[in-house]
Amino acid sequence: MQLTSLELTDFRSYPHLDLPVRPGITVLVGRNGQGKTNVVEALWYLATLSSHRVPHDAALVHRGSSTAIVRASFVRAGRPLQVDLEITPGRANRARLQGQNVSRLRDLLGEVRAVLFAPEDLGLVKGDPEGRRRFLDELLFVIAPRYASVKADYDRVLKQRSNLLKQMRSMRRGGSGRSVGGLDPAESAASTLEVWDQQLARHGAELLRARLHLVNRLRPHLGYSYLRVATDEGADSALDLPPAQRGEVSSPADVAYRSAVLDELGAAPGELPPTAQIHDALLALIAARHDEEIDRGVTLTGPHRDDLEIRLHDFPAKGYASHGESWSLALALRLASYDLLRLEEGDLGDGEPILVLDDVFSELDVHRRERLGRIVTGASQVLITTANDSDIPASLEGSIQLVDVTLGHAVPRGDGTARGTAP
Repeated sequence: MQLTSLELTDFRSYPHLDLPVRPGITVLVGRNGQGKTNVVEALWYLATLSSHRVPHDAALVHRGSSTAIVRASFVRAGRPLQVDLEITPGRANRARLQGQNVSRLRDLLGEVRAVLFAPEDLGLVKGDPEGRRRFLDELLFVIAPRYASVKADYDRVLKQRSNLLKQMRSMRRGGSGRSVGGLDPAESAASTLEVWDQQLARHGAELLRARLHLVNRLRPHLGYSYLRVATDEGADSALDLPPAQRGEVSSPADVAYRSAVLDELGAAPGELPPTAQIHDALLALIAARHDEEIDRGVTLTGPHRDDLEIRLHDFPAKGYASHGESWSLALALRLASYDLLRLEEGDLGDGEPILVLDDVFSELDVHRRERLGRIVTGASQVLITTANDSDIPASLEGSIQLVDVTLGHAVPRGDGTARGTAP
């Protein structure tokens, strides 16, 4: 799909912005703090309903305003697509699709397909499991939006169950409890806990299996993408292998989904157990840890405790990989996501996703920068932000539209062409 125009009202540093966007490569150029990232952040919010920079919406609204509006026009599968989003911190955000109100905001998921690589992605390798779980879920919701509802249901049950565990911990430590329906408070709480156990296992098994299936599909793309980023030979366009051949390539990079449930099942790498087996194993683990959970007041087993393990040369990348290797792994994860959507989901008529590179060239050494340029050349649409257009690698071929960004303004430069043939 392709973005054709982006209009912002009171979003971040922009009281108003109306930016036309062409196919091919668009580079937003401006000094730090001028608002380059704000533009691509708005696009990413439409794709994922979240920011890659902040956890809350308040920072997205221009100072002094109460609401931010993002309007974007796309071409998807050869047809126009219009998405409007109203962001109001403290209230439910509202959206329109093709001019019609959307009853649930998460119904937008899957409509806008984008893959974003940003400096924050180094946390995918060096950070906590939460960021890696979020990476998986964002990609999963783009491919199969219904899992956003599954995740929402799981989070709701998890919150209710954890609150109950805290209450039971208080009772165990001598807190008072009122009789419910003639039952002892502790008995009533234990009965309620079993109900939450069942619901947590039901939603958790479905989410866990979907994540595991996604990782199995992503794995060959990750290993292959790492070679393309880390070696000059791998970045050669002649080595652009189809998906079926990528799993045969020997690569030092690998990923696996780690879960106590899969350990309990003894699942082999790449194995995808049935949902019913995952459910039963998860339920058994939950029941086995009741006493420990009550003592700590938290839920200790489930997809919220799982991790995407990233390995390099068969060692955990976190703590082992060098800084440059960590960057290559993070970039390979995003490129693998891009290829999965582009090559394996294109038959749905969605076309390839928009590729966004947010201030990454300055973070890469010259070799990785040139490799990345060779890899993304030929993409249908790429949005790049940079503080200096001289950082654009020479390997990035074709016509490039430059947009100069100053505080509150983003204006195409001249005819918009940095090099290559004029439009």
